[in-house]
Amino acid sequence: MESENHDAEHCGDSHDHQHCLEMFKRLSEYLDNELDELTCNEIQRHVKECVPCFACLQTLKRTVDLCKQTANKPVPREFSEKLKEMIQNMPKTTNP
Repeated sequence: MESENHDAEHCGDSHDHQHCLEMFKRLSEYLDNELDELTCNEIQRHVKECVPCFACLQTLKRTVDLCKQTANKPVPREFSEKLKEMIQNMPKTTNP
């Protein structure tokens, strides 16, 4: 995992949670290099200043790395069967 220089302080009460949510929605696209340079720069500036968003980004990076490492490993049959059973037993929802 790459190391980043990070001198962020925890966002205080003046912190804009809505802005964090907007950043959060774009993190996967950011990691996949699907965003324009201006948006990437905005995300980079934000995560340098916001500890929670920095943590989310680092966690997402680690999750992606773990998925890449296990992408070709088969799921155990017992797990697959249990998951199918759980899905089948989920309450049915209807659209309004």
